[in-house]
Amino acid sequence: MEQVGKRPFCIVDVFAEEKYAGNQLAVVLNTNGLSDTEMQRIAKEMNYSETTFLLSGSEKDGAYDVRIFTPEKEVPFAGHPTLGTAYVIRQEILKRPVDSILLNLKVGKIPVYFNTDSGSEVLWMKQIQPTFGKTFSVDDVAQVLNLNPDDIDKRFVIQEVSTGLPFIIVPLRTLEAVKKSRIDRDWFQDLVRDSEAKAILVFSSQTYNPLNDINVRVFADCYGVPEDPATGSANGCLAGYLVKYRYFESDKINVKVEQGYEIGRRSLLYLRAQDVDGKIDINVGGKVVMIARGVLV
Repeated sequence: MEQVGKRPFCIVDVFAEEKYAGNQLAVVLNTNGLSDTEMQRIAKEMNYSETTFLLSGSEKDGAYDVRIFTPEKEVPFAGHPTLGTAYVIRQEILKRPVDSILLNLKVGKIPVYFNTDSGSEVLWMKQIQPTFGKTFSVDDVAQVLNLNPDDIDKRFVIQEVSTGLPFIIVPLRTLEAVKKSRIDRDWFQDLVRDSEAKAILVFSSQTYNPLNDINVRVFADCYGVPEDPATGSANGCLAGYLVKYRYFESDKINVKVEQGYEIGRRSLLYLRAQDVDGKIDINVGGKVVMIARGVLV
């Protein structure tokens, strides 16, 4: 797909239950030589939650060099850009079936696997070992989310978790609590001032679709995304959290997560994680659909 002197790009839907749902991603190819400023300008113009830049159509030390920008800043890792970029590499550069592709991101090398065991193709990424940071009070978080303290599931801690990009994980008691969550920006800035995490994931085991296991919303205003329709990095953090605190009374999970329902972009993510000798192995999966191709001018 590379064209001399031009920079082709693709737009894909990641974690989509249907076309034009999920989380859209722009992947720009042949970007070696673009400055940081130019990449940031393009990401802002694309105006999706993230835009990825594939520096070359060739592997370097077995991996493809990729950088990820939100409309506001570069980030070391994000989930749907990882899966979407691997899909574009296979479709537009390799143009043949492969079992896996390795991406070299700021956070490190992340493998993506292509799996059709379920009858339709699901891409999986293995995330790095989660880290667990500071905890937050129920009253403070309830105020930030415009909820009552009783809306929060007090059986579990509210905590900062990271698999490369940190999120504050907030367990809620009901789907209704998830639906009525709304960020108070002033209180939110106070909450995250001394925190590594600048985004919040709220979740409940009550779901819209009875075939799913968890409903999630992610608020990431600091990254230029008031609400994200599908967030692989945040759900990877959630997977680590669910295993660490035995949310399903097990050290192993295999669950379906719905996200984006409240904003009309129904997404579906697959989480597999388990505790192996005190370390949590995390894999996040989803479908990817090609939406459009073009060339930057």
